Amino acid sequence: MTTARPAPSTAMRGVLVAPGRLQGVDVARALALLGMMAAHIGGIADEVDWSDPGTWSAVAHGRPSTLFAVLAGVSVGLTSGRTSPPGPPAIGLVRARLAVRAIVVVAIGLALMALETPIYVILPTYGALFLLVLPVLRVRPVWLVLLAVVCAVVSPLVAIAVAPLYAGAGTWEVQLGLVYPVVTFLAYVLVGLAVARVGLEARRAQVALLASGTVAAAAAYAVGNALAPVPASTGLAFPGVPYAPDGSSPSAALAQLFLSPRAHSSSIVDVVGTAGVAVAVVALCTLLVDGRGRLVARIAYPLAAVGSMPLTVYAGHIVVIACLPGYPDSGAAWAWFAIGSVLFAMTWRAFLGRGPLERLVAWVADVVTAPR
Repeated sequence: MTTARPAPSTAMRGVLVAPGRLQGVDVARALALLGMMAAHIGGIADEVDWSDPGTWSAVAHGRPSTLFAVLAGVSVGLTSGRTSPPGPPAIGLVRARLAVRAIVVVAIGLALMALETPIYVILPTYGALFLLVLPVLRVRPVWLVLLAVVCAVVSPLVAIAVAPLYAGAGTWEVQLGLVYPVVTFLAYVLVGLAVARVGLEARRAQVALLASGTVAAAAAYAVGNALAPVPASTGLAFPGVPYAPDGSSPSAALAQLFLSPRAHSSSIVDVVGTAGVAVAVVALCTLLVDGRGRLVARIAYPLAAVGSMPLTVYAGHIVVIACLPGYPDSGAAWAWFAIGSVLFAMTWRAFLGRGPLERLVAWVADVVTAPR
């Protein structure tokens, strides 16, 4: 069988939906990107209190980066055969292309880190995760989910073991393996790969994924909030690292380690809950958008345009922040960034097709993996 190949750079120029492309996945990517922008510059609340609508913006803590990682797994699955990954020798070329893309993404991430903004850049971890899933591209979905469960179980233990290695580390260092723990985020990518392997085109699969993601998230957060409620002193907590207040009993500390519902806590509840939310969002977007006709495609186009060039939009907003005289931190600032991202993506896609950084990554992969 033939393997999935990237579309030409101009394939999406001036069209609503490129042939074979899942516009709902692009919409989900846009939600992840805009959510990450909100976490960076939106002046959002620290913790969600569902009785206080003023705190609801705190859902942007942790969940957008998780959605971004799950979508990384979905992207890997979509570009490596969707529900039917190829066997040898074709799978070798797929792995080679993904490996090259991963290295370029890491390089772009390091360049963004060099701008020294206060933002924790996810791209180096994102690229490393692409490399880590290469051996399991042909693994069945059920085994991918089981591997993700193993990662979720050991996630808090690895996070707490690694944290002392970063004592005294600066902003640059903590972005490499601490804020975005590799084992934790590997669980998300494996879940996304399993989602792609199950299939996102069929309505039955979309509904099943929406239901399973919702149930998993609701159950995880119910258990976490009942057994390990978020302490009031989480201002002292660090992203990616489990946290228990000083003076906690051994049982309370253990509960916080494994069951905390705090975003970016690396607990089992955090991993299962945020992964469930991400799966539900991806399934809902594909259910509402894909195969619904041209009217829906037109309505979704602004967000789909953003999601079709995630690397460009993500890198672009960090570059803009680095160029500003002061750090933006308000809902109004986020609104301007969101509007600017949508207008840029729509214009670029209409006239030039694929995003500039997406073109760069694909071009390097083509050059490196071309037959000699």
